[in-house]
Amino acid sequence: MRFKMIQSKNVYTGKVFKVRCDEVSLPNGRVTHLDVVDHRGAATIVPVDEQRRMWFVRQYRYAGDVELLELPAGTLEPDEDPKECAAREIREEIGMAAGGLKYIGEFFMAPGYSTEYMHIFLATNLKPAPLEKDEDEFLEVEKIVVKDVYALAEAGKIRDGKTLAALLLASPYLR
Repeated sequence: MRFKMIQSKNVYTGKVFKVRCDEVSLPNGRVTHLDVVDHRGAATIVPVDEQRRMWFVRQYRYAGDVELLELPAGTLEPDEDPKECAAREIREEIGMAAGGLKYIGEFFMAPGYSTEYMHIFLATNLKPAPLEKDEDEFLEVEKIVVKDVYALAEAGKIRDGKTLAALLLASPYLR
């Protein structure tokens, strides 16, 4: 059962996404308007070192007015391969390069209103190789033993959706 777009109007263009308003015909014949955030997609990285510590970033998120513990992640550049994005973002956010970068899953972030699609990678064989951070990022790197990470998640101490989903996808490789 699909909806049929009648027309689409761009209402905002920002740095990493656009917002459009679509006039849509529903399966029952009614017509409605839906707001959609068009996003290029992103990559999230689950970095695990030889000591079985997972690397996170702690950062303040303005929209939620909250500081969150998150896995490193970033938005794809136009036409960028998700694995290239993951390799760049891990270096920018935690200063480490991955000797091994394994694709472990994918999902929509919020398909009720956004096209953002997330690609998840397990990063191993970490070696120092920092890149300059984005000018609007203020990150603190934290390393947590893998078993403690899952205890934090189960206790509700990790509240970032992409991080929780990535931990679920990484679980078979880490538990």
